[in-house]
Amino acid sequence: MRPAEEVARAAALAGPLGELLPPVDFCCAYGSTLLHARPDASSMVDYILGVPDPLQWHSENLERNPDHYSGWMARLGPGAITRLVDNIGVGVYFNPFVEWRDKRIKYGVVRMKDLAMDVLTWDRFYLSGRLQKPVHVLVDNWDIRKINTINLKMATSASLLLLPAEFTEYDLYAQICSLSYMGDLRMLFAEDKNKVKKIVEGSFPSFQSMYRPLIQEYIAEGLLKTSSYGQQKAFHQACDCGASATNELFSYLPWTIQRRLQGRFASNCKEMPTRASVSSKDVAATCVRKALRRRVMVSSARQAMSGLLASGGAVAARYLGKKISKAWKSRTV
Repeated sequence: MRPAEEVARAAALAGPLGELLPPVDFCCAYGSTLLHARPDASSMVDYILGVPDPLQWHSENLERNPDHYSGWMARLGPGAITRLVDNIGVGVYFNPFVEWRDKRIKYGVVRMKDLAMDVLTWDRFYLSGRLQKPVHVLVDNWDIRKINTINLKMATSASLLLLPAEFTEYDLYAQICSLSYMGDLRMLFAEDKNKVKKIVEGSFPSFQSMYRPLIQEYIAEGLLKTSSYGQQKAFHQACDCGASATNELFSYLPWTIQRRLQGRFASNCKEMPTRASVSSKDVAATCVRKALRRRVMVSSARQAMSGLLASGGAVAARYLGKKISKAWKSRTV
């Protein structure tokens, strides 16, 4: 996409922020719609909105846009909205099928503190997984940008532990993209089976700009070696990722993952554990795989229940129907 086209698209994406919604501290747009120059007219543009106080934000938004909410959530008010997402969901409240001009959008509202915590610790591995993939940042926040660099390094390290000793640059990005779908219940019946492939192929240059500095860092540290493989770079993990390299990569992961190796830590423990040591790459990969699958499964189930209660049966059925239709098409091609 040319620079002028990129600027025009960014301006169009930012439109709802200035005209429709209350102010936010952070905003990014994402989703399959942004991968296509001419998206389907029925598709939605997805937004994540970070706000300091969701109670206050929803109060103002209910005054401005009561039709964005289901009838019963609008009647219950902002207190019920925040309690729903905090106690049942994963801290994000979504309003789907919002009409704005000639577009249809979906936006999720999250407390800035909760966003930062998930990005830094993977405690829910919900929005942290989203920010490991390319997004269009429309309202930047220095704190989120800073901690997301840590998130990207953790994602790279986890992926290197899961990949074989030799892999291509595409393989690395596909593995990173796959992390947040491990254990996601929607992947069984309500997601495009080619979703990861489409995201990576549609955003390959963006993945490169996000992750190539980290790749260079790992090469400099001796954790990776490179060679040519057609048009792509191929990578070799140092010493077939022996004990030293494995423990180095494992140490970069969030302590919520590392503590799986330390049985004395309860699942709700908030204390920082001592550095874990792993005996082999297989042990580390199994730990990462199990931890992420469980975390993603729980978060996706909680968010699905929260969305059902928030939107009501009709809207939830409409949204699920679109997802299942897309998934069915991907399986019959």
